[in-house]
Amino acid sequence: MSLRARLLKWLVIPLVALNLVAAGIAYWLAWIPAQSALDQSLADAAWALVPHVQESGDSVELKLSKQAEQVLRVDHFDEIFFVVRDTEGVTIAGDVDFPELRVPAQINVHTAYASRMRGEDVRAITLQTEVDGQIVLIGVAETRVKSDRIRARILWSLLAVELLLLLTVVGVVWAVLDKGFLPLRSIRDELARRRADDLSPLPIGNAPQEIAPFVAGMNDLLRRAQESARARQDFLANVAHQLRTPLAGFKAQLEWLQAHHREDSETAHSTAMMLASTNRMARQANQLLALARSEPGGFERQRLDRVSLDQLVSDSVQQFVQQALAKDIDIGFELEPTEVMGDRFLLRDLVDNLVDNALRYTPPGGEVTVRCRAREGRGVLEVEDDGPGIPDEEKGKIFTRFYRIDRGQAGSGLGLAIVRDIVIDHGAEVVVDGGQQGRGTLFTVRFPAVAG
Repeated sequence: MSLRARLLKWLVIPLVALNLVAAGIAYWLAWIPAQSALDQSLADAAWALVPHVQESGDSVELKLSKQAEQVLRVDHFDEIFFVVRDTEGVTIAGDVDFPELRVPAQINVHTAYASRMRGEDVRAITLQTEVDGQIVLIGVAETRVKSDRIRARILWSLLAVELLLLLTVVGVVWAVLDKGFLPLRSIRDELARRRADDLSPLPIGNAPQEIAPFVAGMNDLLRRAQESARARQDFLANVAHQLRTPLAGFKAQLEWLQAHHREDSETAHSTAMMLASTNRMARQANQLLALARSEPGGFERQRLDRVSLDQLVSDSVQQFVQQALAKDIDIGFELEPTEVMGDRFLLRDLVDNLVDNALRYTPPGGEVTVRCRAREGRGVLEVEDDGPGIPDEEKGKIFTRFYRIDRGQAGSGLGLAIVRDIVIDHGAEVVVDGGQQGRGTLFTVRFPAVAG
């Protein structure tokens, strides 16, 4: 059961029970005065008969004309009955089948009670009075049509009010709970907006007192996860850094060995294979180092400075040209003055990996174009090739670590993952489209506008 459902149950059920008790009290408070008014109406009819009860010899009799009796019995809803009896129960006048009278405790006081007459429920009153020294009992009764209608009207009115009140209470409680859950929803939305590698602490300043320990505990967990991620990054960076130096020395020795044993074909072939393997190991070590320092979880935005993106690409031209010439690829550069806010080393890794990826997948005789320009205050970097292109269903996967479309191509599958991390670090966006000539692939990186 959700927390909202539990709170609703704990709040609404007692409120409903209390509301029902209040409704019962309100019903009786409304019905008792109505019943008293109806009883008083019967008592008034009994008092109206008192002047017509007169002494006749040793007894009393009721001197009431037919017209007066008809007026007494007239009622739009109910039947009216009356009787006059002495203390011995002898009927002096009225309905002889009138039920037994309940004698009031005092003279000139009436008592009201429920009874039955002629197979119907009636409401009756008995008035005890004295006529010329003789005690006389006057009973008046009426059927319950009118009283039942009044009772039903009171009941249904109260039910309607209570239902409306109940719905209002549920609505108010729901709104209050909704308002009370705002801090939790704020935390949920904050976590939903984050990247999977964002381990920064949650804001605790506006958290309610009850939620603050929960937020503090979550921040402690995030801190420990961040420390673990940082330790992993440091280990990866240290390993990659330690590998670079011996690999560079090993590569130099292999190049010397290859240069001095060209005549021995077997030695030259073995040396070339070892040199190729060493180059791949060196590249993977460099990519591991780039990956470790580009992971968003360990990146600090304070390191961002103004960087001339066109100058950075221009400084790397020679390396790209040599790589393109080795594969007979025509590489071109269209560089316009472009400034972005970034980390120079990471941006160099970004450019290196995008261009290396283009050269790697472009067949011999193909073309690769690197563009750099400013559009609407935002720096834009484009790397386009005329290789086989990337299927639409693969475009969402190519930035995943160790994922490669063509397993036949050499590589570790880390290049585009590094590109993704660096793009995230700089608050930029990368888009993958088809080439402008209808073939190949176009990678476009758009950087945020440079302030000032």
